[in-house]
Amino acid sequence: MARIFRDEDYRPRPNRRGSRPRTKHRPSHESAVDGLVTAVDRGRYRVVLADADGGFDGDGRTVTAVRASNLRRVAVVPGDIVRIVGDTTGREGTLARLVEITERRTLLRRSADDTDPTERVIVANVDLMGIVTATVDPEPSYGLIDRALTAAIDAGITPLIIVTKTDLAPADDIARRFSAAEVDIVSSGLRSDGSLADDAVADRLAGHISVLVGHSGVGKSTLTNALVPAADRATGDVNDVTGRGRHTSSSAVCLPLTTGGWLIDTPGVRSFGLAHVDRDGLLAAFPELVEATTECPRGCTHLADAPGCRLDAWVESGKAGPGGVSRLESLRRLLANAG
Repeated sequence: MARIFRDEDYRPRPNRRGSRPRTKHRPSHESAVDGLVTAVDRGRYRVVLADADGGFDGDGRTVTAVRASNLRRVAVVPGDIVRIVGDTTGREGTLARLVEITERRTLLRRSADDTDPTERVIVANVDLMGIVTATVDPEPSYGLIDRALTAAIDAGITPLIIVTKTDLAPADDIARRFSAAEVDIVSSGLRSDGSLADDAVADRLAGHISVLVGHSGVGKSTLTNALVPAADRATGDVNDVTGRGRHTSSSAVCLPLTTGGWLIDTPGVRSFGLAHVDRDGLLAAFPELVEATTECPRGCTHLADAPGCRLDAWVESGKAGPGGVSRLESLRRLLANAG
């Protein structure tokens, strides 16, 4: 009588190679070309290819790419210099493949709050950060400015405070507070047609990869449109009830400057967590106070109740400049949140 085989009788032949990968050799991608990531949208990356000299400009060929499987757990952000293979013609409907992120010179990060270990990568390879603040409507958020300064200095990025809406109120208070903070401040005035009233900001950004950060409503997108007229970034007003700006930019985008270099406009932020910055990094962002800490007792926390802390006497003597009291209070809030 013939035997009837059932499903449970099946015994697969063992794989002699076990579960090892089919090959240990990764492709070398010798034909890959360099590109600058200018925008990210739902798993698609807009990339400007390098020119014959290895540089990037606004007239370069633009391709759309997807990440290779080995990069699926890695954040790819505007400013990243990447390696691209596949169809790099840039024709509509074509997709290239992003296979490598080159070493980043700088990396700007922030967390949701000062205790959240999860970091969010914002941009890469930026060498200048424009911290945009309005004189009024909305009022300057000095806490956010200090946090952005700290993040920039910790990342090795040169900070620059850009003051908008000076036609509504002067920037005297902002200049006074940061007079001893070793950070440059420039005003950004606009003409009635939306163009820049002078070249102060454009001259500072020329030739750099720069990023603009700041609260919603301070004029980042308006400034971006003045610097890059073809950008056409959406702009909005300040909410009359909350005094806060409405989010108008939903994603970071890297735009070519006519003066050379690139400008990255980012969505407005409500907070700027610094969980990734240690206590020494926090103190480094307040250079007008650093010298006083050399006279503090070993292990001084520099908080208000720290025995023997020399910061209060230093500020009272005027050595931290006219904004010393406010800046010391800000530093101590950051140190307290750092634990």
